[in-house]
Amino acid sequence: MNHYETVFILNPVLSDEQIKETVKKYEEFLVSKGAKMISKEDWGLRKLAYAIQHKKSGFYHLFEFQAPGEAIEPLELAFRRDERMMRYLTVKLDKHAVAWAEKRRNRKQEKA
Repeated sequence: MNHYETVFILNPVLSDEQIKETVKKYEEFLVSKGAKMISKEDWGLRKLAYAIQHKKSGFYHLFEFQAPGEAIEPLELAFRRDERMMRYLTVKLDKHAVAWAEKRRNRKQEKA
């Protein structure tokens, strides 16, 4: 099982309910492919550095998970097919990035 992070940007015209539904859909998709969710973060509505599909903002979300390598390609295929998805990036984390992500999670929990 490899350690991954996926950041994706959802269309800003979606309602809160549609956003929650989309995030839940992809979380369930990953779990069905054998992934273990480590953390989810909702970064909220953020301004984009440049317009994507004539939109200047988007809803950012981060998934951190452990999954077999075969689970990533179907996930990204589903992202490409979903019209609500503006951009996505999946990164395989090495041991240093895993440690950094854990520190980031701990800092976030301390603030809350």
